[in-house]
Amino acid sequence: IHGVRAFVPRLVAQGEGHVVNTASVAGLISPPGMGIYNVTKHAVVALSETLHQDLRMRNSAVGVSVLCPAYVPTGISDSERNRPKDLVGAPVPEALKQNLRKAVSSGKLSADDVARTVVAAVKEDRFYVLTHPRIKGAIQARMEDILAERAPRNPLAL
Repeated sequence: IHGVRAFVPRLVAQGEGHVVNTASVAGLISPPGMGIYNVTKHAVVALSETLHQDLRMRNSAVGVSVLCPAYVPTGISDSERNRPKDLVGAPVPEALKQNLRKAVSSGKLSADDVARTVVAAVKEDRFYVLTHPRIKGAIQARMEDILAERAPRNPLAL
C-alpha cells in the first residue's frame, strides 16, 4: 500500500504509467494450511482491483495489473526461517510443508519467464496476470462454489 500511495499520484500527474502488484494464485483461491499467506494475497488482489476501478473513474491513463503466479522455484517454501520467534503462528503439519517444498521446487517457470509474462501483460494492458494456465480450473471452481453458495472445495484436490 505504501508503494501505491507513493507512486500512483506521480503516475497520475504525469498522465501515464502502469502499476504491477504481485500477489499469488493464493489471492484467487484459498489453499489449506496457508491462512496468513492467503489473506495477504487476497488483500493484494482486492487493493489492485480497487485501484483499477478508482483510476478508471478518474479517466486516468495509468494501468494496473495484478500478478498471480502459482509455483515458481524460489526460496518461498523456506521463508518461515525469517519469521521472528515471537510471531510464530500455529504449527503447520510437516506433510503440508513437504508438499509445498515439492510443488515450489518442481515449478516449470523461472522468475525470468514470469518477468516476460508481466511485460507482455503490461503491453496488452491486461489486469489479471496468470502465469500458470492449469490453475484456472481451481479459480473457476471457487467462483462456481461462491455463486452456488456452497462450501469451498479444496483447490489442491481439483
